[in-house]
Amino acid sequence: MSTISAQLVKELRERSGAGMMECKKALVENNGDIEVAMEWLRKSGLAKADKKAGRVAAEGRIVAAQANGNAVLVEVNCETDFVTKNPDFVKFSDSVAEIALKSGAEDAEALKAAAYPGGGTVEEASKTLIATIGENIQVRRMARVANDGVIASYLHGGRIGVLVALKGGSEELAKGVAMHVAAMNPQFVRAEDVPADFLTKEKEIALSQMSDKEKNKPADILEKIVSGKVAKIISEVTLLGQPYVLDTNVTVADALKKEGADVVSVVRLAVGEGIEKVEEDFAAEVMKQAGLA
Repeated sequence: MSTISAQLVKELRERSGAGMMECKKALVENNGDIEVAMEWLRKSGLAKADKKAGRVAAEGRIVAAQANGNAVLVEVNCETDFVTKNPDFVKFSDSVAEIALKSGAEDAEALKAAAYPGGGTVEEASKTLIATIGENIQVRRMARVANDGVIASYLHGGRIGVLVALKGGSEELAKGVAMHVAAMNPQFVRAEDVPADFLTKEKEIALSQMSDKEKNKPADILEKIVSGKVAKIISEVTLLGQPYVLDTNVTVADALKKEGADVVSVVRLAVGEGIEKVEEDFAAEVMKQAGLA
């Protein structure tokens, strides 16, 4: 077939989401048969997707879903901040959060194997999206919280997500604690959660920072000074010990006690945690988006 109509290219583009030139090439290669061209694009796209799967994807979105005493957070990564606002990427990541909630998946690997609406798995849908968008897309992490009591989720700018489950208390309190966790990122929930090696290291640091005069004090007094310094550190790194961001006159523990509540579980995910990102300048990012890099 020597000529391919613009209408046919337009139709294939709308159905596949691929670029205009790719659609035209697919139709030319397959004699204008749109169904065969669709399959050709899909195979071509998945091959490209496999090549892009090794590229660093440190941007993305944290998405949440919640229902019937269950809540999930999912991190879906891409390569650039531009793509986080792409409607197809937003739709995909929102869908993945709902699938995570309803499928019962407990981790990212199980989630990627779960069924995706319209056929195939979440992993296959991500590869199709890679072919459409042109960036590596990865469902990287997920977390699930179940609770008979209150669960609150909080998303900050799509980059930080928090789940907080309480025994007792109100949804408003749980939401406030979730906002606190997003802002302050405590390392531990309560003092008893702090590992012994962490305390040993902090005691060593406290001693090293003391003057010779302080070190020469009687052992019992020295122990009290060191213990005081370590206790202050513990309050700084534990959720319950920190001043509550919504009322800094009280600690989080005080705010919970006021409503007769206790923390059951806390989960916090932030986009790109632990990923070594290659810094790129703005021009390089634009070139990548334009398919020129």
